[in-house]
Amino acid sequence: MASRFQVLKLTDAAAERVREIIENSTKPVVGLRVGIKKGGCAGMEYDMSLVEEAKAGDDVIDDKGVKIFVDPSAALFLLGTEMDHEVTKFRSGFVFRNPNEVSACGCGESVNLKPVDGALAGAPAGGA
Repeated sequence: MASRFQVLKLTDAAAERVREIIENSTKPVVGLRVGIKKGGCAGMEYDMSLVEEAKAGDDVIDDKGVKIFVDPSAALFLLGTEMDHEVTKFRSGFVFRNPNEVSACGCGESVNLKPVDGALAGAPAGGA
């Protein structure tokens, strides 16, 4: 089986926060689902939810002791993204550094994304 590009990468801070969310869940969960949805003033928003069971077609990232499930409809928009968690004086939350981002709204809650070129998305990582 040919290896594939990892859709997104986690920083240590993001992995630690995902671990905390999973451990503090009131129901048994296996990870966090990341996707995108229409909304906000720039057109799209990142969407996250707890995962009790993987769905067919999910791209599963098992990194730094946590599992991230990427919604298949979001994979081409998230390819190459770094997921971080930042705590500042005024806010704390996940931050996505996405090379596919065309623009973002002023509040940073909404983005405009372009999908990755399909030819690049199907290429194996690190050769055949």
